[in-house]
Amino acid sequence: MMHNGATRMDIRRREFLRSALSTAVVGAVAETGITLGSPAPLRAQTNLGPDEALQELMAGNQRFSANQMTSIQHDLDMLKNKTVSKQEPFAAVLSCADSRVPVELIFDQTIGHIFVTRIAGNIATSEIIASLEYGVAVLGVKVLLVIGHSNCGAVKAAMKADSVPGQISALYQHLKPAVDQSGGDMEKAIAANAKYQADLLRAYSPVMKDAIKAGKLAIQSGVYTLATGKVVLS
Repeated sequence: MMHNGATRMDIRRREFLRSALSTAVVGAVAETGITLGSPAPLRAQTNLGPDEALQELMAGNQRFSANQMTSIQHDLDMLKNKTVSKQEPFAAVLSCADSRVPVELIFDQTIGHIFVTRIAGNIATSEIIASLEYGVAVLGVKVLLVIGHSNCGAVKAAMKADSVPGQISALYQHLKPAVDQSGGDMEKAIAANAKYQADLLRAYSPVMKDAIKAGKLAIQSGVYTLATGKVVLS
């Protein structure tokens, strides 16, 4: 009898702990603003046109800036089941290397959704163009977004053109056209640089030119504001 009573007590204790844990998990999810119902994962083969792909990115940025992200719950499933042998991103992003610009997070996208290239000043070097051409020609991305960000250190350094160590000054030549257009206004230089780099991609990549002409790709520029979390297209 003592043994049966102890067993029943153990069962009740386990049921209580399980119930308490479930309540805690639900509460934690509610506090973070994560919604359990989320959009279906997107891939290059999803039936999206270039304009719709851009809309998906911007909708994700709205969720991010409103603290209503949905992508986190997809990550483990995507990593385990969808991305081991191949990648199928629906969008590509050329971003600054700045640690405050986590591309997947600011667009509320999960593993395998965005083909990301990052370099200080979000500049279109030959190597960056080659990488993005791979995203267009092989992976089939539908939209390519060049994003600058507020208070960009690379743009600020290029505007000052001070002596710097190592090869940092190699960035200046790529940023100079936007700096020259800015009239000394850093925020204008940041926006002008994103647009200038997007124009370079359209002008100097035959791969991208052909994809745009065929209606398979859109190239857009924008600026991410650190204080608000919002991306504004330009």
